[in-house]
Amino acid sequence: PTSRNINPWEFVLVDDAELLAKLSTAKLNGSGFLKAAALAVVVCADETKSDVWVEDCSIAAILLQMTAQSLGLGSCWAQIRQREHDKQTTAEQFVQQLLGLPAHVRVEAIIGIGNPAEKRNPLASSQLQYAKVRHNRYDTPWKQE
Repeated sequence: PTSRNINPWEFVLVDDAELLAKLSTAKLNGSGFLKAAALAVVVCADETKSDVWVEDCSIAAILLQMTAQSLGLGSCWAQIRQREHDKQTTAEQFVQQLLGLPAHVRVEAIIGIGNPAEKRNPLASSQLQYAKVRHNRYDTPWKQE
């Protein structure tokens, strides 16, 4: 799915160990796992093509994660847009410079993919957040039958 069938997203596939190590430092917290990933997919978009590139990239990224899971692989999202690398540089600027992206190619996230370090069980039905589901109107909770 994409708004107006524009598909502004682009992907940079990174499997070079040295680049993965550098990407793992892209932001202050939450990107360290990339150092051990077999593959990182930098999800970015040409912002001149669509005003909803963020949404289109988010859709593409979650589909990437679901596809990885269907193949028995693990994945993890590292938010890059609107995060800091350090006091002078944003995480996005760091990734753009590291990978040679032009300024109009914006970075939404990096998805790390590899063999999962742990097998997580699905949540039990009793742990699902049903209170966040409404029926027809916000003030009407969904009733489980």
